[in-house]
Amino acid sequence: MTVHRLIFVLDCADPRALASFWTTALGYRSTGDGDPYVVLVPKRGRDAWPEILLQRVPEPKIVKNRMHLDFRVDDLDAEVERMVALGATRLTDEPFDEDGYRWHILADPEGNEFCVVTEPPEAR
Repeated sequence: MTVHRLIFVLDCADPRALASFWTTALGYRSTGDGDPYVVLVPKRGRDAWPEILLQRVPEPKIVKNRMHLDFRVDDLDAEVERMVALGATRLTDEPFDEDGYRWHILADPEGNEFCVVTEPPEAR
């Protein structure tokens, strides 16, 4: 078996509305939609990063995600503030700090968790 492309599927109530957040947050673009789906792809080429498929589901999100995205960034505070300005909610008041990695947990406008992380200098 050969894997040709990695696609992350994110369940949500309103794929079109959530697409607005994720396209701006990731620098992606929407390739259009066919309800109940909206496909998001990187602006810099489909093979650069995984696609995101936003999928409408009837049930609301209730508990913590079993899988989430981590965004590795150079400036933790600036990126957290950028995400919050786009509509994310900060779920941690202070960053976690473990082995030189620092991160905040945030949630997108529908409550799906993701992390914004800085690496220790030796890991960059």
